[in-house]
Amino acid sequence: MFGHTNEPVNLMRDVSAVIIPAGEVVTLREGTEGFITQALGGSFTVYVEGNLFRISGADADALGKEPVPPPAIPENATDEDIESVIWEQLKTCYDPEIPVDIVNLGLIYRCDVRSLGNGERSVSVDMTLTAPGCGMGDVLVQDAREKIAVIPTVSDVHVELVFDPPWNVGMMTDEARLQTGLM
Repeated sequence: MFGHTNEPVNLMRDVSAVIIPAGEVVTLREGTEGFITQALGGSFTVYVEGNLFRISGADADALGKEPVPPPAIPENATDEDIESVIWEQLKTCYDPEIPVDIVNLGLIYRCDVRSLGNGERSVSVDMTLTAPGCGMGDVLVQDAREKIAVIPTVSDVHVELVFDPPWNVGMMTDEARLQTGLM
């Protein structure tokens, strides 16, 4: 399946990781051996000693990988241009257990871009989760926030977790339902 691997990895340095699906942050030590099971959107899911961990793309070097560079924007970009780049960035945020991005999963309910008048912009996003009790919620929110914050001219990012309306499979794109076998 796209983005799935079984690439062996030996950590090159200590690295912060999130236990899937509990959402707890731990430190994996230099020299730890495991397998990269998913590498999507610049983040990595790593299997170590019977557990899955999410490692941020900012820490790709700990896995011997290159971090993803920030997106380019057009010269004199409009708010609409920036919103388009935001949607593309959000498509690089993946649920660590499901190889589908949060946009195609239907988790993004709202994206507003507001010019601050000084060439900078404020961005506000409402998103939800596939299940309200998902331990990875804070991790997905932080991933979305980080992916938006690296966009040039974006100086302020708010990502709010909402549960109204409740998410359901019908919110997924046809492509996502086909990819997950939920057609």
